[in-house]
Amino acid sequence: MSYELKEENGFTYIEEGKGETLLLLHGLMGALSNWEDVVDEFKDRYRVVLPILPIYDLPLLTTGVKSLSKFVHKFIKYKKLTNITLLGNSLGGHVGLIYCLAHPDMIKTLVLTGSSGLYENAFGGSFPRRESRDFVKEKVEYTFYDPATATDALIDEVYATINDRNRVIRILAMAKSAIRHNMGKDLHKIKIPVGLIWGKNDHITPPEVAVEFNKLLPNSTLYWIDQCGHAPMMERPQEFNRHLTEFLQKVN
Repeated sequence: MSYELKEENGFTYIEEGKGETLLLLHGLMGALSNWEDVVDEFKDRYRVVLPILPIYDLPLLTTGVKSLSKFVHKFIKYKKLTNITLLGNSLGGHVGLIYCLAHPDMIKTLVLTGSSGLYENAFGGSFPRRESRDFVKEKVEYTFYDPATATDALIDEVYATINDRNRVIRILAMAKSAIRHNMGKDLHKIKIPVGLIWGKNDHITPPEVAVEFNKLLPNSTLYWIDQCGHAPMMERPQEFNRHLTEFLQKVN
């Protein structure tokens, strides 16, 4: 990713542009580069901020979705962010939901794409055999509708991550925390506008998850992207940005 990575006060993040805040949260196996096309599109209109979530740095006993929400709150307070649209993919969406429940006055709008929080089929229902790059390749490709979206660089990144014992332990702990922390009974409390931008071919958080979110969130709008998997902002960036623009114009 071509943007400058800043390090301040224990936070590592990217910040581009000026205006109202667009705060982007990556997923469990995600990276800041997943959002590059969103940054490119919106940095002329928004203050786009992307923190690295400390998934691999929390003490094992506190590794979980609630701890990430607390981290996000510390980051927002440190950066003095206001007028926030919080946009989360996968685990990042789950963290965003928890944050909105804990701090209902801090977030103006929420956008979820392939979000966990109700149901997810992580890694296709199995954890990869660490010794097999081909197996990792298959499971990374499973994330997308078009397997070609899973570049060699992305596969290598995931392969390296799951061959790091410290990271694997925390990935498993975080995944278990996400499964335990089902949001179904609490979603009715989130009254702010919520945009749901979903791939119709998402195998990880399937279309019925988006339909359920749309039913349970009282002020939500659902946008579909055809021939698209779990990370629409990577696989169909132009369509994703168009839907995001439409939603933001609708709620502003």
